[in-house]
Amino acid sequence: MAVIWQMGILSLLGYSLDPMNILTPFLIFAIGVSHGVQKISAWIVEKEFGGRTPDDWVKSGVHSIEEIPRRSPMHGSRETIKKLLAPGVIALVSDTIGFLTVLFISIRIIQELAITASIGVAVIILTNLLLLPVLLSWVQLKNPQKYREKLLRKAAESSPLWDFLAGFTEPKRAAWAIAIAILLFGVGMWKAQDMKIGDSEVGVPELRPQARYNLDALLISQRFSLGVDVLTVVAETIPDACTENYNVVEAIDRFAWELSNVDGVQKVITLPKVVKVVNAGWNEGNIKWRILPRDHYVLRQALSSIDTDTGLLNSDCSAMPIMVFTTDHKAETIARIVQRVKELREALHIGDLKLGLEHKVLEEMATEGDVTPEKLNFRLATGNVGVMAATNEDISAAEKPMLALVFGSIIILCLVTYRTVLGTLCIVLPLVVVSTLAEALMAVYGIGLKVNTLPVVALGVGIGVDYGIYIYNKLDIYLKEGFTLREAYYRTLRLTGRAVIFTGFTLAAGVGTWMFSALQFQADMGILLSFIFLANMVAAIVILPALVRWLMMRNRETVVERPKTVET
Repeated sequence: MAVIWQMGILSLLGYSLDPMNILTPFLIFAIGVSHGVQKISAWIVEKEFGGRTPDDWVKSGVHSIEEIPRRSPMHGSRETIKKLLAPGVIALVSDTIGFLTVLFISIRIIQELAITASIGVAVIILTNLLLLPVLLSWVQLKNPQKYREKLLRKAAESSPLWDFLAGFTEPKRAAWAIAIAILLFGVGMWKAQDMKIGDSEVGVPELRPQARYNLDALLISQRFSLGVDVLTVVAETIPDACTENYNVVEAIDRFAWELSNVDGVQKVITLPKVVKVVNAGWNEGNIKWRILPRDHYVLRQALSSIDTDTGLLNSDCSAMPIMVFTTDHKAETIARIVQRVKELREALHIGDLKLGLEHKVLEEMATEGDVTPEKLNFRLATGNVGVMAATNEDISAAEKPMLALVFGSIIILCLVTYRTVLGTLCIVLPLVVVSTLAEALMAVYGIGLKVNTLPVVALGVGIGVDYGIYIYNKLDIYLKEGFTLREAYYRTLRLTGRAVIFTGFTLAAGVGTWMFSALQFQADMGILLSFIFLANMVAAIVILPALVRWLMMRNRETVVERPKTVET
């Protein structure tokens, strides 16, 4: 229902889905499933077992289901809202903030993704936190007696899985879990440094390497000097500079020559280079005349046959594009070329000899004031590589602040709700480990940080926090009732932990099918999201209780020392 409403609202607002944010409806579906499973599990306990879990009744010595008081569906819904409204709101508000932080990136498609996802989360707040419990208030189980007998029978049976997981609250095993988490965090930090900002493979990243378009583009790049990737630097100057100012044209030519020697550049085409060829043509093709004429009349003659429709100049020659054809559009190739452009631009304006200009020419330029930012400036950049370069710079600048905002909002919300710094750390630290490992995974599989992966890195934190908040919330309730940490966590696993594990595996299996997609970016999302779902699930059920043991209960067994209460 949430996904359908999300689609309808987007349509009403004039937005649409495109291949880049096709994952957003699935993320909303995943968040909805996560919260829905928690609500239904809590409702069953409240309605069929009077607010106590089947384990509680089994351990209290109940021999017959008639001894267990049943409540009305309305009562179960009311209690579910009371107990899960706070953690549900925290988790969903964290998700919303995680989506909204993406708005700070000044890239239209990412901002649309943020709006799309925020609308979906807003709908989930209505459907899962309010409408789902209301719907459950009318639900009657077909055979409640048989269902309760089944749950009591399962509760009476020993569970090796729950016993094993509850063992992570023991000091020794908890210490090992934390040590392994620290080791994985260190390895993840080291490997995450290899993650590229932008594309890490040759070819269009949306398609697989063996796709027809990528194969053709690769062949063109190998056999021709002009490829399919071009970065255009615009030389902005004064009107009629190409015919009246030799120094400006010479500077542009030197600039283009320097760029042609950068690793990853196939060919550079610019107006001065064509002028040299035309000038030689006016002199019987003699290669010695393949130079820029210093006399402005001869320079004008060489330019007379070059029209504006060639794309090499505008009508008054105040803008002359420098077309740089690259071997590919990998992140390192783009970064290397753009960095060299910035270095040359700076070198030109300060008269640096790195540009290859002679002393005499430099003196003339300085005296005449020809090569100054006001009279000649190199503007970055157009072409598909230029767009990628600008996108990569925005993403690189926004990555750390965005993650800081996401984690900061989660920390503040947890502090306000639970009023404990150590408890907040128990929730947040597993997310930090998983987020770092996700970046390391991207480096291993060659998944660059770009338009369609950056939101996943941020939103994965928002999805993962749901697991931790629900587990910590229930664990905290049992600890305050006086149970030992192991017993409290065992009971948490039987109720909330079961829902977390079910949700993690279900969502990972669903999105894992994307790995077989014909679209490369969708296959990458399948790998990344499957890992995030599973890793956050494992971190929540293993690392979180270990942190509770060593951060909050290192020298004591209970948070509040008082006898356990039994509801009748």
